[in-house]
Amino acid sequence: MTDTYDVYAIRYGHHDRQSPANFIGGDPHDILQPLAYFVWAIVGPHGTFIVDTGFDAAMAAQRGRQLLKPVDEGLAALGIQPDAVENIIVTHLHYDHCGNRDLFPRARYHLQDAELAYASGRCMCHAHIRVPFEADDVVAMVRKVFEQRVVFHDGTEQLAPGLTVHHIGGHSKGLQCVRVKTKRGHVVLAADASHLYAHMDEGRVFPITYSVADTLEGYKTLMKLADSPAHVIPGHDPEVLKRYPAASAEVEDWIVRLDVEPAT
Repeated sequence: MTDTYDVYAIRYGHHDRQSPANFIGGDPHDILQPLAYFVWAIVGPHGTFIVDTGFDAAMAAQRGRQLLKPVDEGLAALGIQPDAVENIIVTHLHYDHCGNRDLFPRARYHLQDAELAYASGRCMCHAHIRVPFEADDVVAMVRKVFEQRVVFHDGTEQLAPGLTVHHIGGHSKGLQCVRVKTKRGHVVLAADASHLYAHMDEGRVFPITYSVADTLEGYKTLMKLADSPAHVIPGHDPEVLKRYPAASAEVEDWIVRLDVEPAT
């Protein structure tokens, strides 16, 4: 089929944290609830699309995160060479989604209008809002604009048959999710529109947010876009690695297939 893709989640990083840190208002259980850091690869008849670019070892050290395997190593395990990638979808400009700035020299970057305006505008005058952003990442994206390597989107747009981006907002003002047609139906890569399954399942919100209301409404949008709740993939939940099969025996607990039915 000319509009059906294979989809992979590649875990590159890890961060141990207690559950109260993952929800506005905390969490009464106070259990270990780590975050996994992913990038995603969409491979199909219209080329390879990489969703987000992660962070590198220097940023992991700066932010106190664990880099498990560099992003390029995960891509190589799938036979993807970064210097051959032509399309990157940046869900938003937080440090863990737009690093490795020079890894994809040929790529065009797909970004929502609202996100770059937000990340380079008056809201960045506030220290609290700046926390998940890195100035060098934002500057690098502005440079790519001047190099004519950024494709801006405003809301919903089709990038290729069977592949669309959708503005969600909430966690970051210009956050977008990705809807992709697979052999099991329409899968939605939520990215940080829902960090964990618990966020969308329980109607709770991650503490870093531009708009609580947009976040909560975003959960509804994710469900409308996906063929079922099981077709929505949260952006930071280690559970994804348990629910979906490994891409091969060599990448167990590292790279999983999202275009096949989950085990649970």
